[in-house]
Amino acid sequence: MRRTMSYVFMALAVMCFAMPVFAQSGSGSSVNWVALAAGFSMAIASAGCGLGQGRATAAAAEAMARNPAARPGITFALIFGLVLIESLALYTLAIIIVKVK
Repeated sequence: MRRTMSYVFMALAVMCFAMPVFAQSGSGSSVNWVALAAGFSMAIASAGCGLGQGRATAAAAEAMARNPAARPGITFALIFGLVLIESLALYTLAIIIVKVK
């Protein structure tokens, strides 16, 4: 996991240093870079939300298996956490809609 994250951060660093290349005025390229970047950002946000929701659900199921008497509190915390996690994807979608239009 640590090695994978290292590769991801190295790739992000390379992409950040390559951004001035896109600032040059070209020969009238018709590629909409904002829409392309918006698609990638939505994919990354959705992947992060999916991982977070999976981990939260697994932890809640394990907690309820260990202590069934605490089910109402665990259920409330799980639903509240899932709402906050899902709001990340919705905020990303809202920002993408505003930027692409």
